[in-house]
Amino acid sequence: MSMKATRDAYGDWLKEAGKLNKDIVVVDADLSESTKTNVFAKEFPDRFIDVGSAEQNLIDISAGLALGGKKVFASSFAIFETGRAWDQIRNVVSHDELNVTLVATHAGLSCAADGASHQALEDIALMRVIPNMKVIVPCDADETKNALDALLNTQGPAYMRLRREKEPLIEKKYNFKLGKAETLREGSDITIIATGMMVSYSLKAADILKEKGISSSVLNVHTIKPLDSNTLCKTAKNTGIIVTVEEHSIFGGLGGAVSEAVSETYPVPIFKIGVNDTFGQSARSFEPLLKAYGLTPDQIAETSEKYIKKIKR
Repeated sequence: MSMKATRDAYGDWLKEAGKLNKDIVVVDADLSESTKTNVFAKEFPDRFIDVGSAEQNLIDISAGLALGGKKVFASSFAIFETGRAWDQIRNVVSHDELNVTLVATHAGLSCAADGASHQALEDIALMRVIPNMKVIVPCDADETKNALDALLNTQGPAYMRLRREKEPLIEKKYNFKLGKAETLREGSDITIIATGMMVSYSLKAADILKEKGISSSVLNVHTIKPLDSNTLCKTAKNTGIIVTVEEHSIFGGLGGAVSEAVSETYPVPIFKIGVNDTFGQSARSFEPLLKAYGLTPDQIAETSEKYIKKIKR
């Protein structure tokens, strides 16, 4: 299976898009080697700005460039970009609906060795609550490029959440569209709704459940805002039970968004798999952290089966 990191896809896309669109400007906060904006910087040094470790400046400079007619891509680690600069994102970029796309890397549990201080588990919640802000979490490297193509041709602010590790490329049979949830697997017993790298893990979980005679739908919600409420409610009617899976706090992220949407139209039991009201922790590698928070395919399948039994007993 082919593997590629979403941040690498971002760097590749910037280089190619920069050749075609001279209005693209990239701004980084002293992490360009890690965010992969250094690929753009080497190719177009006159359109790249490194503001240093100053995330508030990252956003304000990006806003000024956008006001000057540029299409700005601003990057840092997710924990720093959304946390340290939330005031500037809210009051400048989003309030004035500026063409600034925030592309944050190392989200979720990505920074395994760096521990809780570097692991963004609240960033989706922070961004989706801001008016005018779009929130996108692509499931793999290919979808990252498709989402960036869409955002390049979309007005207003957006937040894209990327990860550090290489991830499997998922076989897809749809054309990417902002705001459209995609059904990757049809099933009748339960719907697993996932975002980001948890999509591939949820597909594996569905295979495990199939071996136990459980039929699972799997949805990829790459756009958390605006949310595809119609597709979510349709799947709620089809299976009657939903499990959401995210590498994020169970509060305010995908699970919260799905619960809000479905409860208004077709209420069904919704169970959330994610980080349960706690900080991250240090580990030598990424995989032990996923296991610690119940996010491996085996654990997703086991928890989903438990919820089915709880509802249908």
